Amino acid sequence: MLRLLLLTATNRQPAWVDDGYHDYAKRLRGRCTLELKTVPLARRSPSTPIERAVADEDRRMLTGIPPGAHVVALREQGKPWSTAELAGKLQGWMRLGTPVCFLVGGPDGLGGGCIARADEHWSLSRLTLAHGLVRVAVAEALYRAWSILEHHPYHRKSESD
Repeated sequence: MLRLLLLTATNRQPAWVDDGYHDYAKRLRGRCTLELKTVPLARRSPSTPIERAVADEDRRMLTGIPPGAHVVALREQGKPWSTAELAGKLQGWMRLGTPVCFLVGGPDGLGGGCIARADEHWSLSRLTLAHGLVRVAVAEALYRAWSILEHHPYHRKSESD
């Protein structure tokens, strides 16, 4: 069974975010599971250097990565993947047999330690997305990729696949 972990630096999210994430996470069953782990955002104030806040989140996120995990950093500078490409990656990760940990940074992005630790860098979009939307979009994308591998009718093939 493949353990997928979404590790995010965030504060409390609105109910619609939790509902959306949990809806897709509970659909993943059988060969995959999706878990959510959060680390609280570092305190930010006008007198706190942003670098200090990012470094604090970076340290806490690094400790949340399971030992031996394959790490995917979500970054604007990452590579965009089509749904079919994500399904292929998911299939490859299943063969690896190690957990896969997706890192989502706070409002100022991922720290250098998380970026360096990542085995892959994924860009959901060149747009800046609200943190809650990222959580739901990642869960939905993983569920859709899983549905392709399971021949589940959720995914309808499009011209871009």
